[in-house]
Amino acid sequence: MKHHVTVGVDGSPESRAAARWGAREAALREVPLRLVHAVDWLISPAVPMPGREAADRWADEALTEASEDVRRRHPGLEVSTRCLSGRPAAALAAEAVDAGLLVLGSRGVGGLLGFFVGSVSMSTLVATETPVTLVRVSDSPDEPAPTRYGEIVVGVDIHEAADSVLAFAFEEAARRGCALRAVHGWRMPSMYEYAPFFDPENERELGRSVTVMLDDMLMPWRHKFPSVSVTHEAFMGSAGDQLVQAAASADLVVVGRRLRRSPLGAHLGSVAHAVLHHAAAPVAVIAHG
Repeated sequence: MKHHVTVGVDGSPESRAAARWGAREAALREVPLRLVHAVDWLISPAVPMPGREAADRWADEALTEASEDVRRRHPGLEVSTRCLSGRPAAALAAEAVDAGLLVLGSRGVGGLLGFFVGSVSMSTLVATETPVTLVRVSDSPDEPAPTRYGEIVVGVDIHEAADSVLAFAFEEAARRGCALRAVHGWRMPSMYEYAPFFDPENERELGRSVTVMLDDMLMPWRHKFPSVSVTHEAFMGSAGDQLVQAAASADLVVVGRRLRRSPLGAHLGSVAHAVLHHAAAPVAVIAHG
């Protein structure tokens, strides 16, 4: 087991929210918290020395502010800081290799636009196999840490073996002592789109089959984590849309990301992309084969 939680900080409100969320997670896991900031000025000799000194001061201030804040909130938590040199996404991905969890911030832009996941966060996310949680800026940034937790929602694809996704979701629910809701979205096979007559019973029968498959997939994890109260729902429609709706009342949403690379590099699937940009709750993205 990896023994610390890493948080990327840069002095912004969203990184402050990420540091606070990461500190609560480290306290729950009873592991140290590591706060890191990446300075990319140092890799370019064209940057004049005053600019580098300003970047160093900014890094020191960001790390000091974040560490003082989380130490005040969690006096018994072991907190360390590191200033990294290099492109932020690459540096954070390298730093995450020996972490159990990497926590980053994302910014809400309001309305139908949802949330802005910055290029550093997105690039880091697809560059690491470590679980990554993206945290939104809280409407009440000074709120105390919760003493009770609500529900975790996990997106499940019954057609993929994604044990790492379910393991993370069940472990988080057990750690918090909260309920877990598994959600799966499905669609009618394309051949039904061209059928001259549509029998609604076909839809109901397929829905029942999908629900049974989802229940079977969850059964071993129910036995492994008997203390976790689990519900499951299979909806016809977009899995991303269903997870975004479920996130409205969740403490955490867990989704998977397949470890595959295209000629253009690693990328996110459509479900993870939709949840990251529109779910109001923190989103944990778990890489799986």
